[in-house]
Amino acid sequence: MSERRPAPRHQSRRAALQVLYAVDVGARGEAKASAADVFEGVASHFELRGGAHAFARELALGVEAHRAEIDGHISACARNWRLERMAAVDRNVLRLATYELLHSDTPYTVVIDEAVELAREFGSEPSPAFVNGVLDAVARGVRGGEALPPRGPEA
Repeated sequence: MSERRPAPRHQSRRAALQVLYAVDVGARGEAKASAADVFEGVASHFELRGGAHAFARELALGVEAHRAEIDGHISACARNWRLERMAAVDRNVLRLATYELLHSDTPYTVVIDEAVELAREFGSEPSPAFVNGVLDAVARGVRGGEALPPRGPEA
């Protein structure tokens, strides 16, 4: 039986998340490194070929370039949670997914599913539900024109 390998885009998101986490956590108490500074070192630990490498880099640098906009959307949707109080993994999964919601044509269901999977893999036990809830609100805010399924028990 062969070992199942993650899809290239999933690998790209995993690498980008680790870059964002390293930049975020490394920024505390020392000179801040940029995503570009950290990217190659982190990416070297992944089998990212051609387009997957480029996609991971696009995600990491895109989040960094649009961080104020992204953080604004997350803050508006994460009721009772300040960004700086969120777990670093959750915060960066949310940033990564929000970037994709804002700056790509990836279907919102794929973005949210991938983010929940990353939260499950790298976060704590409540991370997947937290990430799903916040991203559902972000998606409704930024992709309101898409046919999002109804919410709640009345659906």
